[in-house]
Amino acid sequence: NHGLFLLANAYNCKFRDRMKLILGSKSPRRSELLNMAAINFEIRVVDTDESFPHSMHVYDAPEYIAKQKADAIQIANDEVLLTCDTVVIIDKKIFGKPIDESDAINMLQQLSGRKHEVVSGVCIRTLQNEITFSELTEVYFHPLIDEQIKYYISHYKPFDKAGSYAIQEWIGAIGIQKIVGDYFNVMGLPISRVVIELKKFGITISKQ
Repeated sequence: NHGLFLLANAYNCKFRDRMKLILGSKSPRRSELLNMAAINFEIRVVDTDESFPHSMHVYDAPEYIAKQKADAIQIANDEVLLTCDTVVIIDKKIFGKPIDESDAINMLQQLSGRKHEVVSGVCIRTLQNEITFSELTEVYFHPLIDEQIKYYISHYKPFDKAGSYAIQEWIGAIGIQKIVGDYFNVMGLPISRVVIELKKFGITISKQ
């Protein structure tokens, strides 16, 4: 029995060593965070519908969309797929990416001087197993004047960012009073929780 255990353990170690991580996102922030965690990965993206049922609770939407993204991407037996969706929620409404400058201004005006929540839904999948989870971070903004909002939008053009802002940019430095929760979740990926979950799939530090 002991010999069988050692054989099985050796097989599992070899299996884990050859698992490859696939990031199902073209977000440069998510790539940056995986690189920061010293994890090798390959990007594989398929355009998907990011809508969700109107009857769904807004806090469940990011996880639902992350699964939709995962469903659209084909993986092999030795691959682990990671997908994520991040939204800003205020007054039980989701702020996605702004459609234009006017929309971005309106979003930041609504966030000004208030608390909102950033929720990321994550899906990690192989051909055999899948886990999903959500991470929530509270973000408190100082009151913003229109000149600050317009300066940020004109210089940083946050049109690919949920809620029309990035915490790591100028607006975060001058506008955010405090956060409660994972800072990196606001960037678009709760990397510490992701690293813990990836270990269960055989993905660990791989950059030497």
